Amino acid sequence: MARQSWGSRIGVILAVAGSAVGLGNFLRFPVQAAGNGGGAYMIPYFISLLVLGIPLMWVEWTIGRYGGLFGHGTAPGIFHSLWEKNRFIKYFGVIGIFGPLVIFIYYVYIESWLLGYAWFSLTGAYRGTDQAGLQAFLAGYQGLQPHPSFHGIGWAYLFFLITFGINMWVLSRGIVKGIEWLNLWALPLLLIFAVILTIRVLTLGAPNPAHPDWTTSAGLGFLWNPDFSALRDAKVWLAAAGQVLFTLSVGIGVILTYASYLTREKDVALSGLTAVATNEFAEVILGGSIAIPIAFAFFGPQQIVSVAKSGAFNLGFVSMPLIFQQISGGNLFAFLWFALLFLAGLTSSISLLQPAIAFMEDEFRLPRWQVGLLVGLIALAATQPVIFFLGKGVLDELDFWGGTFCLVLFAAVEVILFGWIFGIDRAWEEIHHGADLRIPKIYKFILKYVTPLFTLTILTTWFWQDGLPVILMKNVLAANKPYVFATRLGLTALFLLLCYLVHIVWKRRPAGKGRLHAA
Repeated sequence: MARQSWGSRIGVILAVAGSAVGLGNFLRFPVQAAGNGGGAYMIPYFISLLVLGIPLMWVEWTIGRYGGLFGHGTAPGIFHSLWEKNRFIKYFGVIGIFGPLVIFIYYVYIESWLLGYAWFSLTGAYRGTDQAGLQAFLAGYQGLQPHPSFHGIGWAYLFFLITFGINMWVLSRGIVKGIEWLNLWALPLLLIFAVILTIRVLTLGAPNPAHPDWTTSAGLGFLWNPDFSALRDAKVWLAAAGQVLFTLSVGIGVILTYASYLTREKDVALSGLTAVATNEFAEVILGGSIAIPIAFAFFGPQQIVSVAKSGAFNLGFVSMPLIFQQISGGNLFAFLWFALLFLAGLTSSISLLQPAIAFMEDEFRLPRWQVGLLVGLIALAATQPVIFFLGKGVLDELDFWGGTFCLVLFAAVEVILFGWIFGIDRAWEEIHHGADLRIPKIYKFILKYVTPLFTLTILTTWFWQDGLPVILMKNVLAANKPYVFATRLGLTALFLLLCYLVHIVWKRRPAGKGRLHAA
């Protein structure tokens, strides 16, 4: 059965950029920047981008394309192709299927809230004229507390089923007619929505006559004026590095899968850099110019600190709707806000499930419709605890292991494998095969020494500072510990199942291997 391939170069670039451009660009990034020294945060952010994000992007594009030559679209097979003599390396590659699948389990539910709120924006269904009222509305929608607008989680579950169905429909259509088609129109559209919102925010001026100094330009100053004392805090550097990994979708395993559908002669150097540039434009230029500046203009310099520290969910689902209620054409701008976030979430969520689908397609030679049905049913079942035990710590647990720990661990493994086991000279040659861009030679040193050291430092620092308390559930409420423990058991079972499937595949495969595409 012939493997699929991308229909166009712009298609694969937008697909990778679509995977990266997500909720983190417009919600997580401004909150992280505002809470970690403002403009000073950008110093470790850009350092991390240069020595961690961009090198890892090139690593994943390159080894993904290389593994695809052997018919592998996921990390177990790709890692084995890089280090054939090691019989265990393929099991480290399981992280590249496990991580994105775990993230999808909770991400798709959050994504569905955005679809629901886009609908509420059009219909004017918000209830609440202050922060407390809109927090109660959100909690009622989520089923966490009674609210007159909702009876249980009926509305939330309806929008979840619609969102889940859209994801599965796109994935069922394959690489070109599904993933590429979606990103070719969804990514430009969400960027247009973001530009419209940015223009509206920056032309808003001072909406509160009693405080003429509360302007969106002053809000930009709040976000970007540097507090250099923050650079002495190691957590700021860790937060910046984590944001770079999170926003670029590196260390997850998705880009490996996307790049595996490239042929040998396709460029990865310039294409990878273009995907990074698209994401950074969405995050730094647009994401940094919407939520925090407009919140500053309405809430002022004192309350904006608590708004930023209240987290991305509160900013996106409470503060922003409250603001939109107070400006002309607010329902339309609220719709554009939630629509852009939904499209950003959709282009990311489809990428998260693709590695699991690609693994079953490539290694078990199953038709895509069977694979989609099987993976879809597993994902649907796994999402139910997130929905029904939302306030019990399940989502946070999944986010930590899937979206934080596995991400950094996988990044460390792949960059060491690429630069040290595969060999930096072979790696450098592989990156530049068919390349339209010559990467500066300094990156040969960075790839071999700096990026591995950076990822290992993040891991060891985490273990030193937070590892034991997290493992022992020290910060988990006593009432939530049974749910968190059950979640960990479920995650362990899922990981072991994936390892067993990898074991079956390699037990069945014939000795020797050959490339599917001519070199």
